[in-house]
Amino acid sequence: MVKNAGIFFFALLLLASASCKFNPNLQGKGTESIQGIWEEDSVDYQNERLQYSRHQFRFTCDSVYLTIKTFAKVNTYPDSCFNNGTWTEYAKGTYLSKGDTLMLTTTFTKSNFKQKISGCYRVGQYLPAFIIRKNTADSLYLESLKQHLNIKLSLKEKTVCIQKPLN
Repeated sequence: MVKNAGIFFFALLLLASASCKFNPNLQGKGTESIQGIWEEDSVDYQNERLQYSRHQFRFTCDSVYLTIKTFAKVNTYPDSCFNNGTWTEYAKGTYLSKGDTLMLTTTFTKSNFKQKISGCYRVGQYLPAFIIRKNTADSLYLESLKQHLNIKLSLKEKTVCIQKPLN
């Protein structure tokens, strides 16, 4: 009985180790149709709004780099941060595109995309989610699920994913 139990556990160990494989130490490939640099040239009703933001998305493999340029007519920040109503924020992280949904998991950064832990404007995580309304070779229309605002992006530069090591 002990002999059979030993053979059983050895066979089970062989099966378990044969079924496991390590994930490659590479970043994911992301979504091919959105790889590249996308910019929002204008915002609907921007002249009527007290504040609006224009976005630039750079999708590289499964990573996203986001630049948000904000224009404001009303000061809601300390005077040293208001900068005459124009400022730029940056975020980087990863994205997941599934069906008609685009989810970003990003963190606000400095302009060099290094971590930002204090300063003017927003710090910490930025977790927007969008519905992809249209995705063609040269246009990407997103609708924010939180703000219900449309973001109409045009392709400025197409890129191809070259996966890099995660370390």
